[in-house]
Amino acid sequence: MTYPTSEKQAQDLLSTLHEGVLTLTLNRPEARNALSPEITSGLILALEQAQRDTAVRAVVLTGAGGAFCAGGDVKAMATPQAQSMNLAERQRLLRQRADASRLLHEMPKPTLAVLPGAAAGAGLALALACDFRLAARSAKISTSFAKVGLSGDYGMSYFLPRVVGEAKARELLLFSPVLSADEAFALGLLHQVHDDAVLEQAAAVWIERLAKGPTLAFGHMKKALLASGLNGLSTQLDVESSLQVLCQGTADHKEAAKAFVEKRPPQFVGH
Repeated sequence: MTYPTSEKQAQDLLSTLHEGVLTLTLNRPEARNALSPEITSGLILALEQAQRDTAVRAVVLTGAGGAFCAGGDVKAMATPQAQSMNLAERQRLLRQRADASRLLHEMPKPTLAVLPGAAAGAGLALALACDFRLAARSAKISTSFAKVGLSGDYGMSYFLPRVVGEAKARELLLFSPVLSADEAFALGLLHQVHDDAVLEQAAAVWIERLAKGPTLAFGHMKKALLASGLNGLSTQLDVESSLQVLCQGTADHKEAAKAFVEKRPPQFVGH
């Protein structure tokens, strides 16, 4: 199954749904999967549909051709057409496209970024927006914005300090070092690093476990975590108790309780 897109969107963003896993592949290998308007509009469309589609139980974002995503298309930014837009129009378009990060982060289903190679700028921000990040050992990681005289977008200033702390985020943004995958893992930017030849196999283990898990409970976990950044303890306890009661009414919880009594693994159906 694929989601409906324009012909150009279908070229720049590959979309497949198999056994509950929606895999979205950025497909501009000649440009290291830099973000074209077609990629971002297609990504937003696919993610909006995925969060409503009960057949989707996990979302994977990856890149074709040995790279994840080089970020924004700097060549396109320098074209006369791009330069001719007024500031308000440019801000509106950028904010609209950056909604891809919000959807990846807030979607009530697990999201996983698989990095076969470089992730930079907005590409790194998209990866940070996902719940989990797995990378090939050869992958290079960089914020990159300072190198092209930009301040950052796609949620970089939101996600980066929450992952590495504000002090390290300032260092990574202003100095923009190119990190190896192992260095990025040590900072907490990645959850796992694997040799290039086994990345796909290792990612499949995570993906299968997430896709076969209690999808609604996962969504409520994410909702609680998002709320925790805004709430005090008492309010957060209210949020938790409300979500927990909702989970108790699901088929997945009832199946898990039955499986516990019967001493067998639960078979979750995601509702």
